[in-house]
Amino acid sequence: MARECLLTSSSIVLCILQVDLDLGNYERFLDIKLTWDNNITTGKIYQSVIDKERKGEYLGKTVQVVPHITNAIQDWIERVAMIPVDGMDGPADVCVIELGGTIGDIESMPFIEALGQFSYRVGPGNFCLVHVSLVPVLNVVGEQKTKPTQHSVRGLRGLGLTPNILACRSTKELEENVKEKLSQFCHVPAANIVTLYDVSNIWRIPLLLR
Repeated sequence: MARECLLTSSSIVLCILQVDLDLGNYERFLDIKLTWDNNITTGKIYQSVIDKERKGEYLGKTVQVVPHITNAIQDWIERVAMIPVDGMDGPADVCVIELGGTIGDIESMPFIEALGQFSYRVGPGNFCLVHVSLVPVLNVVGEQKTKPTQHSVRGLRGLGLTPNILACRSTKELEENVKEKLSQFCHVPAANIVTLYDVSNIWRIPLLLR
């Protein structure tokens, strides 16, 4: 996986982190300054839970993925969401949470469970799930195949999360019959299904989505 060194600031302390490229993309696209805490990792979450256990904050209870790890993930998200990143006072209006990986990856399970609990707790008016999936095109006949996305959404729903928006990666614009098929099988309104073109320069994406 590609990495870049990102310079972040926290008060007057500067540190260089090796993070996923997407963190830098978010900074450049949104013109914001992210902090060390904006990069949520499994290691950080587990370390925070272990530290609490060592301090006796769980009162001798058996530390489990649910509720201790999942609660730690939700607490981290809510805490970081209150940190100003655009130079203005106060929290952001919208907090973007990117959960990487592939549906079914064991590494992502605690995060998926945590986000499922989080979405239920804050309510549908405060949580929107955008699922990015691949709609491959068969080069021979040019047919767009929806099965990968269908299976991905089915797996996601089985884990307690239902997408509100489908962002479909493809080499060409989704055909109307393809959108209708995805809408029917994925339970997402056709108006909420958008195409994300494969492009050589990521900066073209916002222009294509206008």
